[in-house]
Amino acid sequence: MKIEQLYTGCLAEAAYFIESAGEAAVIDPIRETEPYIKLAQERGVKIKYIFETHFHADFVSGHLDLSHATGAPIVFGPTAKAQFDYIEAKDGEIFEIGDVTLKVLHTPGHTPESMCLLLYDENGKEHAVFTGDTLFVGDVGRPDLLDGVIISKEEQVSNLYDSLNKKIKTLPDDVIVYPGHGPGSLCGKSIGKETQSTIGREKMFNYALQPMTREEFTRIILADQLPAPQYFVKNAIINRTGYESIDDVLGRNVQPLGVTSVELEIETGALVLDTRNSDVFAIGHIPNSLQIGLDGSFAVWVGTLITDIKQRIVVVADKGREREAILRLARVGYENVAGYLEGGFDSWREAGMPVATTEVITAEELERIFDVATTKILDVRRTNEYKAGHLPNAINIPLRDLEKNLHQLNPKERYFVHCAGGYRSMIAASILARNGYNKVVNVNGGMEAIAKTQLPVLTEAKIA
Repeated sequence: MKIEQLYTGCLAEAAYFIESAGEAAVIDPIRETEPYIKLAQERGVKIKYIFETHFHADFVSGHLDLSHATGAPIVFGPTAKAQFDYIEAKDGEIFEIGDVTLKVLHTPGHTPESMCLLLYDENGKEHAVFTGDTLFVGDVGRPDLLDGVIISKEEQVSNLYDSLNKKIKTLPDDVIVYPGHGPGSLCGKSIGKETQSTIGREKMFNYALQPMTREEFTRIILADQLPAPQYFVKNAIINRTGYESIDDVLGRNVQPLGVTSVELEIETGALVLDTRNSDVFAIGHIPNSLQIGLDGSFAVWVGTLITDIKQRIVVVADKGREREAILRLARVGYENVAGYLEGGFDSWREAGMPVATTEVITAEELERIFDVATTKILDVRRTNEYKAGHLPNAINIPLRDLEKNLHQLNPKERYFVHCAGGYRSMIAASILARNGYNKVVNVNGGMEAIAKTQLPVLTEAKIA
């Protein structure tokens, strides 16, 4: 028996490849099928089943394409009601893969059809549990995704309480926990940094697995739960109803566009999405571009900030990374891509087209000019990050809420924008520039760099 975790950092998502005696199962595949088919070919095994622990909301899954490519059936948990051919597993149902077995544990709470898969080894011993979005390292799945649509978050919390106490905590302490997500995923609120654990460790350290009443559990789980990004519901619907083959999507979208073609796309409403590093974006970019760097939580921020999943998009990328950018857009359902700027941004500049820039300063430079009374600081970190330490009089508007709160800012003022490390603040600077805020300065290195200077950093406790 071999278990391989295939982790996709951009999505903070873990898929799994289990093989035994010439057969394999894939759990929660991402949209492109190549990694799983390649593994099967290299190891000379046949993919027998494709398991989906639930209808994923934060990415478009690869179940359909992988099933078409391999002939393996798709398996969902009870009550799934997908709109394509699949096996709807029963609670307790057993699936054999070579000399090992997977037992379905119906664990509603994150979604009604959520299931975990308990792996028994060749000797019939409980070896590992693949928990999807029911249980993470240090956290559990959010219960509010279908609130007001199918089932209330209060009902889901109650279901989750039962799933954890009756199905998960009763497993042996040495059973390995393989979750569906790691840190950075918005499917939980405080996921730990590791991507695997054990039942015993989670019972000891996971706040949600401590002994408590149903009422206490409800209060703790719903507290400080950020609203789900708007694309979550859209992706879940795609995963339930079906989608176009990723090969067809890439064949249509990975198209080189000359400068003139990009101009025409912009004139007809296309969004220019610049996926390059923030440093190179700052020294030159197409005016009104939205910057979201590939080397970060690209998919999450695309899905959070581009509210129209059908938005026409032109990609600007580093040479050689164009296909990667377009594939990663498709992973979260953004498929209306006109193409990419051929030759990269250099071709735009060399054609004599208008070029915009973003002013950037270091934390040390900010320290030299900082004045509590007059320096306008815009902190785009999450509220809990802001409370943990921020500059005096800083305006806190989390990046996800920036565009709908621009009325709080004055376009005639000069704002110094920062986040934790610089990734989110450049995205924010590009959003501000797109909306006519032309005196924006990005603070390179963010709060991590600010904390190393003598600038006054306040916490909520100090303010009180």
